[in-house]
Amino acid sequence: MSKKVLAAMSGGVDSSAAALLLLQQSYEVVGATARMFGGEDIGLPGAALNIERDIKDAQAVAAKLGIEHKVVDLCGCFRSSVIRRFVEEYQCGRTPNPCVYCNKHVKFGALLDFAKEQGCDYLATGHYARIFYSAEHGRWLLARGEDRRKDQSYMLFSLTQEQLARVLLPLAEVSKDAIRRTAAEAGLVTAQKPDSQDICFVPDGDYAGLIARVDKTPPGSGNFVHLNGQVLGRHKGMINYTIGQRKGLGIAYDYPLYVIDKDMESGNVIVGPQEALFSKALLAEGCNFIMTDKLDAPMRVTAKTRYRQEDVPAMIEPYGGGLVKVTFDEPMRAITPGQAVVFYSGEYVVGGGIIKIALKE
Repeated sequence: MSKKVLAAMSGGVDSSAAALLLLQQSYEVVGATARMFGGEDIGLPGAALNIERDIKDAQAVAAKLGIEHKVVDLCGCFRSSVIRRFVEEYQCGRTPNPCVYCNKHVKFGALLDFAKEQGCDYLATGHYARIFYSAEHGRWLLARGEDRRKDQSYMLFSLTQEQLARVLLPLAEVSKDAIRRTAAEAGLVTAQKPDSQDICFVPDGDYAGLIARVDKTPPGSGNFVHLNGQVLGRHKGMINYTIGQRKGLGIAYDYPLYVIDKDMESGNVIVGPQEALFSKALLAEGCNFIMTDKLDAPMRVTAKTRYRQEDVPAMIEPYGGGLVKVTFDEPMRAITPGQAVVFYSGEYVVGGGIIKIALKE
């Protein structure tokens, strides 16, 4: 008897092709598109048009493939786990990665629960990464996708063993170019649809505007303060700045200035020269390990602190209080609290966590 799979269909080419590949592999496939937010959730009524367009595209693909399609309302979960968390993190002076929260709580949380309720054996998505069971480790492992340009393993570090066991990633060993060709040959309406570039619930790219609309609290004011203590003027609110930022500061100085830190207690944005952006280590919180149950001893890995970054050699070790210390062989530029740090051993994801603080040591 064929295994039943709920194929998450976002209305894009990747998830469309994933559903097609599952059918070709003889799975019983049911398509599902999650409605994650409405225009009222982000203060942009017009955004609902884009959401409905994506749902219609997913429905058209499902009809073409001859599979059932469902629309699942996950707005409440997305609002509390992603939008609210995004706003709160920015207000605390951090720079969050909402895709990490969405994957953990919504796509592989609430949507996986829905798949189980529908009697499905698996949930499938269009992520470019690999999941497989390792008898050697006695665990489910996560590895980079074959198409390294599109690899999304960084975004999936928070998946638990229970989640990994119930997830299929049909695009694990194919390239993006091949996916577009496959979709075009099958006559899918999403074949040439552009990839999404922005955070889905910030379609205009204005993070500060979203926070102002959702929270309605005026951004706290303060000063730009140089590392040498010199006050350089007033800033427009901490939510408008992130570590490493140079553009948009509006400060005239003898040399280019960058955001080095944000002092929540004083409300000041600390600026300085580019060389002050480099740190040798960091502390990570909320860590999840995949290759092992937990980190008991120091371990050599490669690590990356941003999605598009190449991973670099580092040492990870338990630090106490549930934290992990990451020490890089070479200083890293603009380590940003709130972003994810993910650890690798070759092609495999060891685990990862959220950056709590950069250490200058």
